[in-house]
Amino acid sequence: MEQLPTRKNDLLERTAIFGENIIEFCMKLEKNNISTIIIKQLVRSGTSVGANYYEANSACSRKDFSNKIFLCKKEAEETKYWLRMLAKCLVNYDDQINEIANETQALVMIFQKIVNTLREPKKENI
Repeated sequence: MEQLPTRKNDLLERTAIFGENIIEFCMKLEKNNISTIIIKQLVRSGTSVGANYYEANSACSRKDFSNKIFLCKKEAEETKYWLRMLAKCLVNYDDQINEIANETQALVMIFQKIVNTLREPKKENI
């Protein structure tokens, strides 16, 4: 899996790499009637995190930005769910699933912090 960007604050790149890593991982998985359904859902939610963050950066207002960031968090939370289901379905991939799950949780926390900051009342200049 590709490493995180060297610049700490490059969330655009980090979310893109996250999506790429999920695609790369899912392409290697064994497919059966159940895993195929879960894999499709995982790819959708995992790649949506970055897609929504890219959209957030093109937002036309603070409210639009806030909504898109909240969607990023929701998609990351959904990705955690599908990773859990995948771990139950395909037991030989625990290490890779845990690695992706750790990055997913980190993204959830980042987006939650952004959401919390956006919800704080604006401070007036004195």
